[in-house]
Amino acid sequence: MSKLEIKNKKAGFQYELLDDFVAGIVLTGTEMKSIRNGKASIMEAFCVVRNGEMFIRNMYIAEYENGSYNNHNPRRDRKLLLNRVEIRKVEKKLKDKGLTIIPSKLFVNEKNLAKVRIHVARGKKLHDKRHDLKEKATKREMNRAMKH
Repeated sequence: MSKLEIKNKKAGFQYELLDDFVAGIVLTGTEMKSIRNGKASIMEAFCVVRNGEMFIRNMYIAEYENGSYNNHNPRRDRKLLLNRVEIRKVEKKLKDKGLTIIPSKLFVNEKNLAKVRIHVARGKKLHDKRHDLKEKATKREMNRAMKH
């Protein structure tokens, strides 16, 4: 079976990733089938804590082609499965100004369950992004010099 991973490539560029957690997702049958077909996106998704529970918002899962009337709403809020201690830890960190929760990777584990890796993150400023790009370029140059 092929390893399914849907990544949020912009996460590391737009955010400084602090803490990470792996959470299960409460899904319907047609949603799981669409994820297995690779028809999902977490690029615009973010997480919120509401009444002691965590939800992922704006995660796109395409409607399943053979879903008929059982199909799901592609952008509905989906509950994330974290234990109470983890949710409290995240809530405490969110009290700091400028922090948010973003997903970086959606994957199916060996037990065939959909999981999402989420991060408590701080948005990067433009100068931070430029610094990262400069660092990448210098590393690339050093690697080229080492090969020759």
